[in-house]
Amino acid sequence: MSAPKLHNAMWPGLVGKGDGEGEEPPISLDRMLELTAAAEVNGQKFDGIDYFLFHPHTDPEASDDELRVIADKIAAHGFSVGSLVAPIWPGTVGDSAMGDEAAREKFLSAIKVGCRIAGIFKDHGVRNYGCIRIDSAEFGVEKWREDPGANTKKIAATFREAAKIAADHGERLAAEGEICWAGMHSWKDMLDLLEEVGMPESLGFQADLAHTYLYLLGYNAPEHALVQDGYSDEQFYEAYKNMTDKLRPWTIDFHVAQNDGEVHGAGSHDKTGKHCQADDPNGKLDIVKCASYWLEGATERGIQHICWDGCMFPNAVLEDGSTWNTILDTMIRVRDSGSYS
Repeated sequence: MSAPKLHNAMWPGLVGKGDGEGEEPPISLDRMLELTAAAEVNGQKFDGIDYFLFHPHTDPEASDDELRVIADKIAAHGFSVGSLVAPIWPGTVGDSAMGDEAAREKFLSAIKVGCRIAGIFKDHGVRNYGCIRIDSAEFGVEKWREDPGANTKKIAATFREAAKIAADHGERLAAEGEICWAGMHSWKDMLDLLEEVGMPESLGFQADLAHTYLYLLGYNAPEHALVQDGYSDEQFYEAYKNMTDKLRPWTIDFHVAQNDGEVHGAGSHDKTGKHCQADDPNGKLDIVKCASYWLEGATERGIQHICWDGCMFPNAVLEDGSTWNTILDTMIRVRDSGSYS
């Protein structure tokens, strides 16, 4: 059994960035690749990247030739491309998966964009594994709460159509559990949605250590909290096993991350779990131990790589080379822990 490849995400250079008041500018794809390529720990470097398919890193309507130039650029650093993030959100290509017919058609058009680019990268040779990441593209849970059952069914119907498109292109979709996405904002609602879609061969779960920590706390669904403030280590890991036992069978993509228990938002991105630096003294997670719960049986579910997600880090942190060496060291410890099976 080969160990999982180690990837860095490119979207921390984009998410929460912008040109509005108080916002930091995006960091270019070239610079994110350079920062990732410069990281090294005892001769080990990152194996690849995961990649968001939207401006300014990528024009979703780029020509085949333009996309091959990007693939060449990535490959020139010695990197593979793993999972891709489809531009499903309002303001990109897509729109809400629980919106009206026009919105849902936009959502599906974003899936087609993702599958097209994935195919070009596969033909190029730079991409041989990974999923296409999605969510409900419905910020916040207020509208969903107006009729939870019907709205979950509407999201599931959109996801089923999306999964059929993906399957026709030889792709799998991974729905990222995160407290800001309607119908995916708690471990129980996420599980209900996955079961309602009912297409595990084509649509699974993308687990992020930072976001799923807030699942335990029931931040946007107190009725689904599995721990209370002041929990003990024993209570934490009992709850963590409870959550991961339910979601792990669906998990086909995995983000290594840290969380300090706070909720954070930047730019146009609604509030969600705060990603922290790997060695943040306020981090609540034993990253290596928590990762082991998700990576059990990973090869059976087709997981060939793991990815770091440091979404919404300040630019000064992203531009600091020591940030990436610490992250890479943490990724290596996850890989070498023996939990990947």
